[in-house]
Amino acid sequence: MAESKNILIINDMPGYGKVALAAMLPILSNMGHSVYNLPTALVSNTLDYGKFTILDTTGYMVKAIEVWRQLGFQFDCITTGFLASAAQVSIIRDFIASQKKEGLLVMTDPIMGDDGRLYNGVGLETVEHMRRLIGVADVIVPNLTEGELLTGLYEGSQALTREQARRMVDGLLAFGPRSVVITSGQEAETGRHVVWGYDHGQGEYFTIPYRLIQVHFPGTGDMFSAVLAGALLAGSRFPEAVKRAMDVVERLIFLEQDEIEKNKGIRIERFLDLLKE
Repeated sequence: MAESKNILIINDMPGYGKVALAAMLPILSNMGHSVYNLPTALVSNTLDYGKFTILDTTGYMVKAIEVWRQLGFQFDCITTGFLASAAQVSIIRDFIASQKKEGLLVMTDPIMGDDGRLYNGVGLETVEHMRRLIGVADVIVPNLTEGELLTGLYEGSQALTREQARRMVDGLLAFGPRSVVITSGQEAETGRHVVWGYDHGQGEYFTIPYRLIQVHFPGTGDMFSAVLAGALLAGSRFPEAVKRAMDVVERLIFLEQDEIEKNKGIRIERFLDLLKE
């Protein structure tokens, strides 16, 4: 087993549904890490239900970080997801700066939208906030819609040519992250469903195809991020870690595809043995 690391997940906590913290905590804990959390919001349920309520926890974040500073808590990996306010960007940027040390892994999932549109309750101002946050990350994992929003390139496109994909990856790198993976795309030349990325460690671009299963579950992006972080902390090269995360998420979707109530997400606790395969 890989050495246990202290991982902090900064994301929202749902009351009902396996997304965000509820999806990532069991995965990274099962990988043998000590996992901690800083909720950006309390959300009644996954947004897919159409009705929800959100409690912004910015005030709590400020107080918790100050207590952690006094106690000298340190983390080996910080992952960020949904943010509830502009103020949280500055709070998180400052916190990451205070934690900087050799070997610290910072991963940002700029959660804003999918399928060509912003999520319910997310405004356009969030795009600019996320541009500020991804600049302090080692790894970012936007989906295609989020990549389009962040770069302003090819907005509304469902498929990109290889040249367009390279340009989008470069546009994301220009904001400051070291490595990038765009987690859902379609290659215009072939029709293949792929992820596009750039590996800072090797200085290489990569494209990895995947099998699309025509089922939607909320939280699969959070599960992808969790497996990716765990694989990177175990020493995997970036493209290998991406492929591992893709394979796990594909298998989870396949196993859960007949579940009737998909809005609550994949029941991840049932399938944690997949992480040992």
